[in-house]
Formats: sequence, structure tokens, C-alpha cells
Amino acid sequence: MPTFDRFDIVSVPFPYTDRPVRERRPALIVSLPAHEERTGMLWVVMITSAQHRPWPGDVRLADHVRAGLAIPSMIRTAKIATVEAREARKLGRPAAGEIKAVRAALVQILG
Repeated sequence: MPTFDRFDIVSVPFPYTDRPVRERRPALIVSLPAHEERTGMLWVVMITSAQHRPWPGDVRLADHVRAGLAIPSMIRTAKIATVEAREARKLGRPAAGEIKAVRAALVQILG
């Protein structure tokens, strides 16, 4: 049985492409629960501090506290990773409008 829902915000060890480390950070689940059930894996996109320079496809979180985050943040849809579900810890969930914006950004990226 899946542990998480699509669009849950979780804390995960996020892999980096430019260095051989994984740092625990917030991320947004974009895969369906059936994927977790079949594989034990989650597809996630990075969440980063709102003070960083925005990228195309970024979605700002209007209420970072509601989302379970300590600081103002944005969802960086351009950075996707696969992580093990057993390493994830639920933090919160974005607002409905933010989920809609993430869906639109992912369509632009993935088609």
C-alpha cells in the first residue's frame, strides 16, 4: 500500500548531478501512488529557497508554513529525481493553485 500521495511535500535525500553527495531537502512527489506501490520509488522535483534566482517552470509557494517548510520556497520543476519511498518523510502539501501550476510546468517540460 502506498505511503504517499501525488503532490505531497516530503523531505528526502536528494541526489545532485554535479557532486557525489545526497543532501536531505524538501521535494514534491510527482509520481502516482501506484508507482510507489510497484517499485518502492518516488519521482520528486526539488524544492529550493525562494531567495535563489528563478528558473523557467519554478512555482512559488505562497504559504511555506502550510507546506511544512521553514522558509519561503519554490518548487523547481526542472530538477527531477528518483528516490526510495522508505527514505521520505512527509512535510505538507501545496495549495490547489500551486499544484495546478506544477502540472502545467511539467506538461511544458515532459509534453
